[in-house]
Amino acid sequence: MKHFSVKACAKINLGLLITSRRDDGYHTLETIFAPIDWFDTLEFTESDAISMECTNLDLPVDDSNLCIRAAKALREYAGVNKGVAMKLVKRVPFGAGLGGGSSDAAATLNALCRLWQLDVPSAELHKLAVKLGADVPYFLEMKGLAYAAGIGEELEDLDLALPWHVVTVFPEVQVPTAWAYKNFHRQFERPVPDLKTLVRRLCLERDMSVLGAFENDFASVVFEHYPVVREVRDALAQSGAQFVSLSGSGSALYALYEERAAAVKAAEAMSARFRVNMTPAGFRME
Repeated sequence: MKHFSVKACAKINLGLLITSRRDDGYHTLETIFAPIDWFDTLEFTESDAISMECTNLDLPVDDSNLCIRAAKALREYAGVNKGVAMKLVKRVPFGAGLGGGSSDAAATLNALCRLWQLDVPSAELHKLAVKLGADVPYFLEMKGLAYAAGIGEELEDLDLALPWHVVTVFPEVQVPTAWAYKNFHRQFERPVPDLKTLVRRLCLERDMSVLGAFENDFASVVFEHYPVVREVRDALAQSGAQFVSLSGSGSALYALYEERAAAVKAAEAMSARFRVNMTPAGFRME
């Protein structure tokens, strides 16, 4: 009986600029995805049926779960009659803007291609991923920093890694994505900075002057409605970080540090109240 496990890393958004609203209700955006070393573990075992269990009992394991949906979508696409017993060891908080569910779905697609011995063209896997969620293709296809446009599915590998230590803090509140998109303060008419050029300057030249361009359009409304998120932001800003931002639609925040000692000190201070992760400089997904 085949059995193996894989990691499913989370991400942060270095800048998130919402540029328009499409006729179908989706919003277009520009952002830089960066992986962090906060991960779930997924275990896969051959089985006659598709099933799942999770260490977090608050997470449903029925057909609303992205891993179940990914497995069934892949099975239908491939026209096979195979199953899998999945176990999700959940560590990445959900409702945090870290893409944990999307990463789990991408890991499921990749793992089941291996378990079921399927040779699925990358373009077809991409299509399956987009139907599961806009962030899923990033986790499916990338290892380091990537520029994303469209609804997040148009990706360009930047072949870069953040040269800073990253401290990520979950303030223990969930921000519903639908609420964030309904309530953010729109700025569709503004000029959009060239995030790809700026992130290269940031990573290759250590040009910290460009950091101000990496705004998150959800930040103002999340800080207004969730005081604890604003409190965490302020604490990180006072901890010696070079940059602090909301990730995705929130509520997790991340801070960039040049010195590991400063990052460790900040992570230890925040961990007294919140779930915290520290990612080393230069991190890439395996």
